[in-house]
Amino acid sequence: MKPAAVFDTSSRLLVKVCGLTRQQDADACAQAGVDLCGFIFHPSSPRGVTPAVAAGLHSHGMARVGVFVKQSADEVLAIMDAARLDFAQLHGGQDAAFCDRVGRERVIRVAWPQRHVDSAGLITGTGRTALQAELSVLAPHVRCFLLDAGTSGGGHGATMDWAALRGLAPGAPWLLAGGLTPDNVASAVAACGGHDPAMLIGVDLNSGVESAPGQKDATRVAAALAALRG
Repeated sequence: MKPAAVFDTSSRLLVKVCGLTRQQDADACAQAGVDLCGFIFHPSSPRGVTPAVAAGLHSHGMARVGVFVKQSADEVLAIMDAARLDFAQLHGGQDAAFCDRVGRERVIRVAWPQRHVDSAGLITGTGRTALQAELSVLAPHVRCFLLDAGTSGGGHGATMDWAALRGLAPGAPWLLAGGLTPDNVASAVAACGGHDPAMLIGVDLNSGVESAPGQKDATRVAAALAALRG
C-alpha cells in the first residue's frame, strides 16, 4: 500500500506518532508498526524541524505528515514538496478555502473540542452541538480531523473528556490526540466508542511516548502499539 493510501483501510485503528526529529525514532516507530509519522514545522516547538531535516529522515513506508501552524497555503505546499510529505496537518484554525488550496485528500484538520465546554468544563448539550457544527462545515474540505486536547497548540500532554466524543460523526473520520500514553490509550479509544471507519479511525501519539521533547522512547512506542493491537 502506498503511504498516501493509509486512510483507505478500515480494518484496524491507525497510529500516528508526531514530533519526530531523529532517524532512530523513525526506525523504532516503523518497527513497532506505526502507520503515520509526523514532522513539526513550527520554529517555537521543541520538536520543530526544517524541511531539509525532515526530508533526510527515512520513514520506511510510513505515511509522512507535516504539522503547520502559521504558514501560508503556498508555503505549506512548498514544504510538503521539499520534505516529501503525504499529508498536511493544519494546526492554525485554517479555513475551508485554505484546505482546498492544499488539497482535500491531503488535509488533516485539527480541532479542539474543549473550546466548546460549558461552565462545568464539560462538552455537553449546546457545546457538543457547536462542535459538531464546526466540524460539519469543514468536513467536505478535509481527509480527516484530528481532535486534540486543550484549546490550541498540541504536544502539551493534556487529556480531555474522551467519552464526550462518543458517537461524534461530523462527516469525516477523525484521529484522537492529547495526552495519550501506553497506559491510557486503549481506555481512551474505548471511551470514545472504539474504532469505527466513519468516526474514530486512529490515534496520534506524541509527548506520551517520549523520554524528552523530540526524543521518542522506543519502549513506550512499542508498548502503546501493544496496548492498542495486542
